[in-house]
Amino acid sequence: MAKKIILDCDPGHDDAVAILLAVGNPNIDLVGVTTVGGNQSLDKVTYNARAVLEKAHATDIPVHAGCDRPIVREQEVAASIHGESGLDGVELPEPTRPLDEGHAVNWIIETIMNNEPGTITLVPTGPLTNIAMAVRLEPRIVERVKEVVLMGGGYHVGNWSAVAEFNIKVDPEAAHIVFNEQWPVTMVGLDLTHQALCTPAVQQRIESVGTDLGMFVSGLMDFFRKTYQDNQDFIDPPVHDPCTVAYLIDPEVVQTRRCPVDVEIKGDLTLGMTVADLRGPEPSAQDCHTQVATKLDFDKFWDLVTEAIKTIG
Repeated sequence: MAKKIILDCDPGHDDAVAILLAVGNPNIDLVGVTTVGGNQSLDKVTYNARAVLEKAHATDIPVHAGCDRPIVREQEVAASIHGESGLDGVELPEPTRPLDEGHAVNWIIETIMNNEPGTITLVPTGPLTNIAMAVRLEPRIVERVKEVVLMGGGYHVGNWSAVAEFNIKVDPEAAHIVFNEQWPVTMVGLDLTHQALCTPAVQQRIESVGTDLGMFVSGLMDFFRKTYQDNQDFIDPPVHDPCTVAYLIDPEVVQTRRCPVDVEIKGDLTLGMTVADLRGPEPSAQDCHTQVATKLDFDKFWDLVTEAIKTIG
């Protein structure tokens, strides 16, 4: 059976690829997309999510806008990476489906409570504000959610500071809430996603699909490559967010290691750091509800992405 997911995102070039992978793979049932202020303002990323679904001929999927700022802190955006629109580098289609009514946090709660326990997976690929607010508003969702598979953090590396990744750093209090609830959490962090590089050979494969959508993704990667070269000292851009969806499609694509993970919310130099305790033997799932992604099967990952683009057509 296809896995039911809610994709909570802030598109974002890599979020766009995550949406396409979720739409284009038969093992995923994309129940809905929720948006959160992150890579750009809430208005911009919500428009982007709707435009990508339009491009994917998936206008039946609802989109609900959520929180426009962090729980405590001033908003930071990643215009240096994603541009002023959040999806610079391509021409976006105008969405034909109106934005769905209702706040994303309320919709997330209602969807989880109205589905059978253990059937909805939360896949946050932006700041964790919506998910934290949902669990504070309705704590019963914790025991009903199948698992949380998030893109964020890193156990050895940061990008928005020396030790913190963007999604966690911009709303560390929200991340602290999500990691400390007793639901299964898989952290797909920078240690893993920096292996998901869109090399020229990969981009050529995507272009060779021979569709308008393939060229659209290639255009996204052209812009993404340039900003990563200018700002993060990468030759090829790491395509972070679809790694979460790939893991749910085929767990063999992403290796994991179970360990306690917590989020630093007090340190001046370490704010937003995801601290993974990798000491000693690996704990059991009964003793530890968090795990971190460690190694990516590069070829299988890009096979999934390319095949999804072909499937959408």
